[in-house]
Amino acid sequence: MASVLLCSTPFHGHIMPLTAVARYLVARGHRVRFLTGSNYRGAVEATGATFLPLPAEADYDDTDMDASFPDRVGRSGLDGVRWDASNIFLRPAAAQLRAVDEALAAEPVDAVLVESTFVAAALLLMRQKRPTVVYLGLSPLALPSVDTAPFGLGIQPLRGPLGPVRNRLLALFVEKVVLGPVQKEAEQIAKDLTGEQARGFFMNALARADAVVQFSVPSFEYPRRDLPSTVQYIGPVSRTTPSTRELPEWWPELEGSQPVVHLTQGTVANTNYDELIAPAMEALENEDVLVVVSTGGRPVSTLPKPLPANARAAEYLPHDRLLPLTDVFVSNGGYGGVHVALEHGVPLVVAGKTEDKAEVTARVAWAGVGINLKTNRPTPKQVRDAVRKVLADDRYRVASRRIGADIAASPGLAGLERVIEDLIRPSVVE
Repeated sequence: MASVLLCSTPFHGHIMPLTAVARYLVARGHRVRFLTGSNYRGAVEATGATFLPLPAEADYDDTDMDASFPDRVGRSGLDGVRWDASNIFLRPAAAQLRAVDEALAAEPVDAVLVESTFVAAALLLMRQKRPTVVYLGLSPLALPSVDTAPFGLGIQPLRGPLGPVRNRLLALFVEKVVLGPVQKEAEQIAKDLTGEQARGFFMNALARADAVVQFSVPSFEYPRRDLPSTVQYIGPVSRTTPSTRELPEWWPELEGSQPVVHLTQGTVANTNYDELIAPAMEALENEDVLVVVSTGGRPVSTLPKPLPANARAAEYLPHDRLLPLTDVFVSNGGYGGVHVALEHGVPLVVAGKTEDKAEVTARVAWAGVGINLKTNRPTPKQVRDAVRKVLADDRYRVASRRIGADIAASPGLAGLERVIEDLIRPSVVE
């Protein structure tokens, strides 16, 4: 069996999928140590993995980013992008790398598994003598390609000979202008910590990993003629499982004749209902639909009052029972939530542009599985028009079901285990 070191920045949206990875590998008999933030000790230890804390310089409370990074408040646009890249991702890299080195010195491993925002992995990959490194794709594939625009812009591929030209010009703009100062900082950090000159754009470091395991399926990802052989698609990590959660008393209403619209802002970006839930409930209150709202763990009492007559709400809802009855899934475009909808063949309306959501929502439109509202704060009219269109046009559901079939056929975490074992097979003791 293998010994692995799993590394993640302390982001809830990254930790939770990785706890599924840890739980699976531990159950399969592998030795798993999990390096991440102190807030997630309990979640890590519940998987059976050994928790390793990040140093204080690389740890923070992701539930209140304004308190963790007070200088971040009020920043937007290019200034906000540069500040986040420098302060949230780059500057913790030295402490991250120190923690990785300490973990490797204490106990050798067969492979280091990292998610893409754990920047210390890029420094680890610069070393001539290093362990096997596997990137875990918890967001849309960020590998550079002649066929895709730079990651983060939310721009779909452009067909024809102009596509590669456009993509190269955009890449130069991002690398030299948008993130030029951050690139210089990354180069200096790399030189200080490794003694080596950084190669290429710092955001493209995952291309040098021994494997990139993408938690999606090819039909929900842009085609790339230059896709490296190191990339493996295994489908989403978390699959819908039978739920024992008690059903709300209004549940039988889902079996009625009205179309069901499931509305959520997920479990992380759900503190401000004015972004999506409030305008969506207003948009649909006079429509002939049943609106089912999940607050993602917040008390239902925090929702705007009074609820529309056609709205029902709960903190959490069992997707295994809800989604087969759902006609449209309205969300802010979280990667995990979108894949849950696709797994069940449910078409989407998405509204999100922060973090990686611009890339997720762009792929929703590109794959034909839903409508991208291209904003963090849609108007009620935008939501209403989009839901009406998705309900009226069966092509969205057909496309979603096609990708759902691909997800059902994908190997999941067994595929990740095979990748790890194939990479380290000479040293694996059966």
